[in-house]
Amino acid sequence: MASHALSRLTPRAREIVQTARQLLEQEGPDALSMRRLAARLGIRASSIYEHLRDKQALEAALISVGFEEQAELFARAVQRSDAPIAALAAAYRDFARRQPNLYRLMAERPLRRDLLASGVEEAAARPLLDATGDDHGRARAVWAFAHGMVMLELNRRFPPDADLDTAWRKGIEAFSR
Repeated sequence: MASHALSRLTPRAREIVQTARQLLEQEGPDALSMRRLAARLGIRASSIYEHLRDKQALEAALISVGFEEQAELFARAVQRSDAPIAALAAAYRDFARRQPNLYRLMAERPLRRDLLASGVEEAAARPLLDATGDDHGRARAVWAFAHGMVMLELNRRFPPDADLDTAWRKGIEAFSR
């Protein structure tokens, strides 16, 4: 999928964001510094600011791309399913497990909505709203359940013998009644 969020950036800014994504996925959100990014790019850290105004703008670009990827993934999950909430939960969990560092960047800090690419958060939420009959309260509850489960799983907070697939299934069954 071509990224709308990246297409609005200059070619050099896109390269910076793509390199930042590699750094993020390899080393985690705490490793995402302008100095480390500049070293990977072979430039001075101050040069990054010619293309992206600050670290928050860089993070917002990464988060915007993440929301675009989620929107596409969630829409595909719903299209193929007779149980859209379960399909969305599975897609959400899969996204977070495949890209835990991007997921953490997207979900663990306050969200600067004013810096996101237009419409990306809404596009990612739309399949869940559709699956819940546009019931915003129910959609938020499903999202909170999925987010909590994902964070507990990523942080290895469950006992080693915990049957997480069953916990997910039972949680989704409760929302699907």
